[in-house]
Amino acid sequence: MTRLSIVVPAYNEAALLPSCLKSARDAAAACGLTDWELIVCDNASSDETAGLAAAGGAKVVFEPVRRIARSRNAGAAAAAGEWLLFIDADSLLSPESLRAVLAAVEGGRVVGGGSLIDFDRKPWWGAAALALWSGLSVTMRWAAGSFVFCRADAFREVGGFPPELASAEEIGLAMALKRWGAARGLGFTILTASRHVSSGRKFYIYTPREWLGVLWAIAKAPRRGIRDNAVNRHLYDGRR
Repeated sequence: MTRLSIVVPAYNEAALLPSCLKSARDAAAACGLTDWELIVCDNASSDETAGLAAAGGAKVVFEPVRRIARSRNAGAAAAAGEWLLFIDADSLLSPESLRAVLAAVEGGRVVGGGSLIDFDRKPWWGAAALALWSGLSVTMRWAAGSFVFCRADAFREVGGFPPELASAEEIGLAMALKRWGAARGLGFTILTASRHVSSGRKFYIYTPREWLGVLWAIAKAPRRGIRDNAVNRHLYDGRR
């Protein structure tokens, strides 16, 4: 079976990382997957993230610059798999989602893809935003950062997640992979049979004013906004 590397970027995720890693191990077992590995990139955590990752059976690597694109890229650089699956540390990988990835891989017609996503809890406005994103994701074939899979050779040839982006790096990667795949007769797909579930904690930890501030800054100057860590600091300041 095709060798798969599951890569998990993590910054101060001691509370949720063990459950994430367990879900990956359980999903792999349910799918009969034996030739695979689990990699956690500790993105300069100040808690027990690295130790818990090792205890959870993961290979642990370190990225000192706190930017999620760099963290994902550092994890991928240590991967031995022919295929890469990126999931977030506050998410849970289901057997259904993993089976869908493996089916797409074995089908031989895609360079990679993403999945519809959901949150374990969300306010009404979060549900509305998710519905809008889901429509865009399927229509534009944009992958959510919490669930992206792709061929490892394609990932490396396109340069991975754009390291200069503080946000929307998953869209940058998806666009690059679509171009790479199109030149070789391969597609980029969004899996819709099941949804990959992440924590909805950010909807409740951060205030509506903080969310609106970030969205306004990006809307006002999109190119600068997605590259500026300061614009996104409110959503990635370590609050858990």
